[in-house]
Amino acid sequence: MSEHAHIEFNNVTVRYGKDIALDDLDFKVKKNTIFGVVGPANSGKTTMLKCVNRTIDFINTANVEGRVTIDGEDVNGLRNVYALRRRIGMVFPLPVGLPLSIYDNVAYGPRMAGIHDKERLDELVERCLKQSVLWDEVKDRLKSLGTKLSGGQQQRLTLARALSLEPEILCLDEFSIAIDPVTTMKIEDVLVHLKEQMTIILVTNLIQQAQRISDDLMFLNDSEIVEQGPTPDLFANPQNELTARYLSGEMG
Repeated sequence: MSEHAHIEFNNVTVRYGKDIALDDLDFKVKKNTIFGVVGPANSGKTTMLKCVNRTIDFINTANVEGRVTIDGEDVNGLRNVYALRRRIGMVFPLPVGLPLSIYDNVAYGPRMAGIHDKERLDELVERCLKQSVLWDEVKDRLKSLGTKLSGGQQQRLTLARALSLEPEILCLDEFSIAIDPVTTMKIEDVLVHLKEQMTIILVTNLIQQAQRISDDLMFLNDSEIVEQGPTPDLFANPQNELTARYLSGEMG
């Protein structure tokens, strides 16, 4: 497992107006690992993800202090934000399907990036739908509207779309909230294999999911890092009583 820091937060504080959403975050995400993030609602998990691909920029009241770097490069210093976001796949809790066919939902990003060869697009669409454990359910109706799929299927379609640009970083924000447990486990198996190709940040409300597939784990509470470290260590020997209570299910 590589020890190279792919993503690094240095003294990152985020305020929405006067309200602190993240308070002085310091952590590193190693390359080609799954970095799990857990914590109660409103602890800052989604805000943290938005700092990585700078979608935090869309929030007028947000003020970001500190540095977020990818491979040592400060993301806030990058002039081409669109190029940054193409490097980072993002899946939020609620699916956002484009009003296009299932096929075109997945092919949209690659086409925008200049890929128009049908054979290449066909291969890419099939691979991404298989990685998101959706192919078997939709392979005979790829021309159907993606918005006609069930909520769980649309979420997997969103995952396929995030994978279509072959990102170097994949950010998942409670991706399995609308997906049944059996399918969730299948996607977890895919993620474990995908980390060989990319770095994954997994925000999850499922403690057992974090334990199953994350390499390192960070526990956020009240906008602060309570504890972080190798996932087996946090579960076997948490250093903070709050961490022990959260991971055991006593608080949530």
